[in-house]
Amino acid sequence: MPMISSVKMCFATISLIAAGMTAPVWAQDAAKDMTAETVVATVNGTDITLGHMIALRDSLPEQYLSLDDKVLFDGVLEQLIQQTALAEEREEALTARDKLMIEVDRRAYLSGAVLNQIAQSAISEDAVKEAYDAKYASVEPSREYHAAHILVKTEDEAKAIHEAIVGGADFAEQAKEHSLDGSSASGGDLGWFPLGAMVEPFANAVAALKADEVSAPVETQFGWHIVKLFEDRLAEAPKIEDVREEIEGEVRAAAVEGHVAALMEDIKVERLVDGVDPAILRSNEILKD
Repeated sequence: MPMISSVKMCFATISLIAAGMTAPVWAQDAAKDMTAETVVATVNGTDITLGHMIALRDSLPEQYLSLDDKVLFDGVLEQLIQQTALAEEREEALTARDKLMIEVDRRAYLSGAVLNQIAQSAISEDAVKEAYDAKYASVEPSREYHAAHILVKTEDEAKAIHEAIVGGADFAEQAKEHSLDGSSASGGDLGWFPLGAMVEPFANAVAALKADEVSAPVETQFGWHIVKLFEDRLAEAPKIEDVREEIEGEVRAAAVEGHVAALMEDIKVERLVDGVDPAILRSNEILKD
């Protein structure tokens, strides 16, 4: 039968490519003739096409896409065969819930396809550069600080440790011995941070210090801190290539939000929910046939 020959030919081509071999001329020619409508299997007379397979393949999670071509091909085809058989079984007795969910799923897919198209078409070099400039290049550089701290529960503990440091004790050693913070293993070192990343009493204490100075005990909701400032600097804007993924995500999000906002202004919506008890959403009785 022509159908069996078509399936065998497709499998042979995929197998040879996966094995690193050159497919024979007849297989190469057959592959050129294939389209989205090429039938690769039937289930009780229902066609499964190459288009169905490619569409399903494109929806798979990333980890499946690295599979060997033949393994992936066989797996996708088998899944479609099983889905088709199960769907046929259900179609003979569709419930009200089934019909509604098919409609809901269709709307969800189509709306997702629109948003995906909007998001992808929004990306261009000019759009990325404009968004980067707005976020980084046109903004005054901010100051960031490199500091360490020791965190304890009580003011008395903090005062005693502060006195020991003023008297010559090593800050890092005191942090390792007494601090409750996870940074204690590295001598309390917090690395570089902007003041906005810290709670206000702590940030104010940092801002008041000069390089190598140690603060008096300062209280926050986390406990009592003793802070040491190593140095501060003006933070340089990141290079565009270092934040390209982040910027592209923001460009896509802005395009989607803008499209949805404009669409909502143009459509006619009538909300016919006056007098409807929101609790009705929990009633499954409505969906019973």
